[in-house]
Amino acid sequence: MVTALILSGGIGSRMCSDIPKQYIEVGGIPVIAYCIRTLSESDRIDAIWIVAASEWQEKIHQWLGASDTYRKFKGFSMPGANRQMSVLNGIRDIKSSLPDTEYVMIHDAARPMITAADIEKYIAAAEGHDGVLPVLPMKDTVYLSDDGARVSGLLDRNQIFAGQAPEVFALDKYLKANESLIDNAKGDADSAIMKINGSTEPAIMAGMDIVMVPGSEDNFKITTMADLNRFQAMIEKGMA
Repeated sequence: MVTALILSGGIGSRMCSDIPKQYIEVGGIPVIAYCIRTLSESDRIDAIWIVAASEWQEKIHQWLGASDTYRKFKGFSMPGANRQMSVLNGIRDIKSSLPDTEYVMIHDAARPMITAADIEKYIAAAEGHDGVLPVLPMKDTVYLSDDGARVSGLLDRNQIFAGQAPEVFALDKYLKANESLIDNAKGDADSAIMKINGSTEPAIMAGMDIVMVPGSEDNFKITTMADLNRFQAMIEKGMA
């Protein structure tokens, strides 16, 4: 069983908008609805769980409506202090409520351009591994700076990759990896979790077998107004 965990707890501070980016309407529906639709229609996804603030949960229910397309939605989790705490809240609730879940696919609500082919590729790649990370190659020359002011060295861009979402993890091992991170912090859970920048980091730190697969340039995250404008243009061209 594969459960998709959609992270929708962000406040969109870089958008300078009163509405979090994932709830802004594009093409007559909120951004989050695009990935929900694609995940719901995939034969590879058995259930959907969403991390969202309480004030948005009823609205999400209304957007889901009574359509059979969204029958896979199973419940909500509350956002944490940062992205990884939201992930932890979500996977704990999935483990408790959907114990048959073998793999969890973690996706951002603000990445509306995920495709059925992406979902198929990432889940298929997880077979025989503890997880999957979609990546993009670095196109520009990458430099190292020790102080942020001067170039200290040159990195080999052939060995540097940008991580994307959705990431796929074996639920039990990934949950243990996150909880071990907190346990090893000697009670300072926030300090440990706040240092995590990407969902795959706890898995790597725990020694999980994570395979990389090619990501998609179109599966970008809406972070700035320029990203939103790009997505709007794609919708107008019928690309989603």
